Amino acid sequence: MAIIKPFKGIRPPQDLVEQVASRPYDVLNSEEARVEAEGNEKSLYHIIKPEIDFPVGTDEHDERVYEKAAENFQLFQDKGWLVQDVKENYYIYAQTMNGKTQYGLVVGAYVPDYMNGVIKKHELTRRDKEEDRMKHVRVNNANIEPVFFAYPDNVKLDGIIKKYVANKPVYDFIAPGDGFGHSFWIIDQDEDIATITSEFAKMPALYIADGHHRSAAAALVGAEKAKQNANHCGDEEYNYFMAVCFPANQLTIIDYNRVVKDLNGLTPEQFLAALQKNFIVKEEGIDIYKPSGLHNFSLYLEGKWYSLTAKTGTYDDNDPIGVLDVTISSNLILDEILGIKDLRSDKRIDFVGGIRGLGELKKRVDSGEMKVALALYPVSMKQLMDIADTGNIMPPKTTWFEPKLRSGLVIHKLD
Repeated sequence: MAIIKPFKGIRPPQDLVEQVASRPYDVLNSEEARVEAEGNEKSLYHIIKPEIDFPVGTDEHDERVYEKAAENFQLFQDKGWLVQDVKENYYIYAQTMNGKTQYGLVVGAYVPDYMNGVIKKHELTRRDKEEDRMKHVRVNNANIEPVFFAYPDNVKLDGIIKKYVANKPVYDFIAPGDGFGHSFWIIDQDEDIATITSEFAKMPALYIADGHHRSAAAALVGAEKAKQNANHCGDEEYNYFMAVCFPANQLTIIDYNRVVKDLNGLTPEQFLAALQKNFIVKEEGIDIYKPSGLHNFSLYLEGKWYSLTAKTGTYDDNDPIGVLDVTISSNLILDEILGIKDLRSDKRIDFVGGIRGLGELKKRVDSGEMKVALALYPVSMKQLMDIADTGNIMPPKTTWFEPKLRSGLVIHKLD
């Protein structure tokens, strides 16, 4: 069962939140962060992308860069740009995109729950990325950015959230660039805090939606600290890491699409003919065609859109991984026809988050940069949870969650 706890969040004063808050560290590169933080000494990028405080071209993994993160984190606290709450609270973080709002609870998630599988993952992590975030957590002795969890729907928690969001939020702003809304409330009543803790204690599992590397890094550092502490007793703050937990029924997974540089030596006609072995191929014309459901794919090639429907027998509905459209397309198109064996390392393929729209696929192909584009029907939350529950791992680049969590609304210290 899931163990969580409230914590004394470190947060920006209300009038500074828009200056401090930033996009997550992994959705933009160093130069983009440099541009977004220009002229703003209070931007969280100075902590999560501290290479922007060094000359252009400085390696973001340089030891001096990590040290600068800690220096800036302390500076933000010294200057009052980040202030720690005096009481342990839970928090509510709401995001609004395209008129739809999802409400998450910000909690301290339990490190042993990650280690023993109560916190379930659906993606593999890379050790180099884990180590980068571990260094960042170690040097700051804090979880600067949250991870994104889903939890099974819960009526009691819905009631508590409804009670607090009826009041004016502590933070309420529209983020620049994407135009998404971000709102934040503090759950500070002891009775509500106790109810939230007990309701999570009834849940058999929590699910990582986004932030697998941050989750791994935070949990590994917590476990490290436990091992290093001769007087470890299990209730220390480092036994917890910061997560925003959303009810599964509020979350939507967006499609994650593919673009490929060449046809592996085939002509367009030969490629389309090869597809007919495993798919019903139908030309849809020049207007953008969107996949209509599971096992239906959208293909863009030489100015035309095609519908591809996987033939019966090419997938196994009883196999939680084999039934996924990302598996079908990886095996029967990318591997069998185009010769792309490893989605993580092959330089001939790139991935486009569905938030950019299918027009982005057309643009990448029409420009000549790519030869063909493939759009997939998005994975459902039920599929994600089923896969995690059975201990399986999704193929890479399967899920895209939007909106991304804004960083800097609250931070969790490990002591």
